[in-house]
Amino acid sequence: MGVTVTEATEYTDDLREGFDRLTPQLSSSNPPPTDDQLRAIIASPASILLVARDGDSGRILGSLTLVVFPIPTGIRAWIEDVVVDEAARGHGVGEALNRAALDLARTAGARTVDLTSRPSREAANRLYQRLGFTQRQTNIYRYEL
Repeated sequence: MGVTVTEATEYTDDLREGFDRLTPQLSSSNPPPTDDQLRAIIASPASILLVARDGDSGRILGSLTLVVFPIPTGIRAWIEDVVVDEAARGHGVGEALNRAALDLARTAGARTVDLTSRPSREAANRLYQRLGFTQRQTNIYRYEL
């Protein structure tokens, strides 16, 4: 399966269809983004929405959001909301998305890239380790608003 990864730079109907299909595979508690939310993500200077497509059909197989922002200690980069269609898992889609994100973060001047992944996502965690991510000893805190 050939995979191409590109940045989503404009809202399209196939992007809408892709997120309607992929979001439930990512989160059972959050609905797919609305059209306006997708447009806002694409337009945001802090986020880069990467989309993986089948090289033959152009069908969206997965997505990843890279967030890059300046703080007093440097440029930070985070990978968020990585999702690969169940039917395309194990075919290099997640790796292609992550490698593209790492290249973009490096180009933006980030020295590190962070992400979180639930322990139950065993295949994803193996991928991150294979790509060179290392587990950090840290506490992650969340405040619900």
